[in-house]
Amino acid sequence: MKADDSLLPSPDEVAAAQRTALAILEGLDRTLYGQAELTRLVLTGALARGHVLLEGLPGLGKTELVKALATLLGLEFKRLQFTPDLLPGDVTGGHVLEEDNGRRRLVFHPGPVFTNVLLADEINRASPKTQSALLEAMQERRVTVLGETRPLPHPFWVLATQNPIELEGTYPLPEAQLDRFLFKVEVGGISRAALQSILTERSWGRPPELRPAADAARLTALFAVIERIHLPRSVAAYVARLVDATHPKSDLAPEQVRTYVRHGASPRAAIAIAEAGRAHALLSGKPNVGFDDVRAVAVSALGHRLVLDYRARLDGVSGRDVARAVLESVSELEEALPREVSGAR
Repeated sequence: MKADDSLLPSPDEVAAAQRTALAILEGLDRTLYGQAELTRLVLTGALARGHVLLEGLPGLGKTELVKALATLLGLEFKRLQFTPDLLPGDVTGGHVLEEDNGRRRLVFHPGPVFTNVLLADEINRASPKTQSALLEAMQERRVTVLGETRPLPHPFWVLATQNPIELEGTYPLPEAQLDRFLFKVEVGGISRAALQSILTERSWGRPPELRPAADAARLTALFAVIERIHLPRSVAAYVARLVDATHPKSDLAPEQVRTYVRHGASPRAAIAIAEAGRAHALLSGKPNVGFDDVRAVAVSALGHRLVLDYRARLDGVSGRDVARAVLESVSELEEALPREVSGAR
């Protein structure tokens, strides 16, 4: 099926949108030295209008990265520190009894979730009940309290940070919530050169002063271009094969999937890869998604969506390890003929 040329973005539209996106990326790179792959993935997730989960040890700059992104996007930002005593109402807001002209009535006070960019800091330090307060917000972009539903501002992102589950005082996120994150990205350490630059250029490690690189109007135009980035049928078929290969009973599943995976990725994973692929293509100035764009985002979109068997933990195998194995084993193009027929020739 050919794409309708009238729906595809023009070269000028792609170039203008790319300039805005690269200006945001430049600001992120100035905030976090030596983490080019991380900043590109976080921006890709944001441009795809997906939520991003950042996992890493304290002190690696996760919080500063999210604050910088909100500033560069020119949007409202709120930070919520998750702690064991945090309650669901502390996230969504709740009703407070107020007196008005001698009459008492319940008035809704919005919680911090009513913003454009919500930093859910150390999300896995709160109880599962409090974590679940974000489920509706992340999926439907709305909040229901006492039977009344209120829409959230547009656009809306949750960028959450979490400590590795091996650390004390953490609660693993349930699969239903993990599936709502477009990406889960691991934040590793930085190089000696980047560390030296921080020490010599930033007193007390203070990040640079940033100015917005976008506003509501430019973001609306940016999203409109990304939505029209073409996803070729062959690339869509590749994404479908990748997701199918994460299921142990699939004929495409590699040995690591058959050994370690109990439940494969959901259709939401395929949608996440496709939309992230569009955003990644725009960052490269392309009007269509290529196989390279899919490969660039697949591991971060798949790894956290796999439910692993206990043997994976015993063998030290992570979801990202399995996702990489899937990426290595699934071919980009479908074979036109069965293996035994093509081999006979």
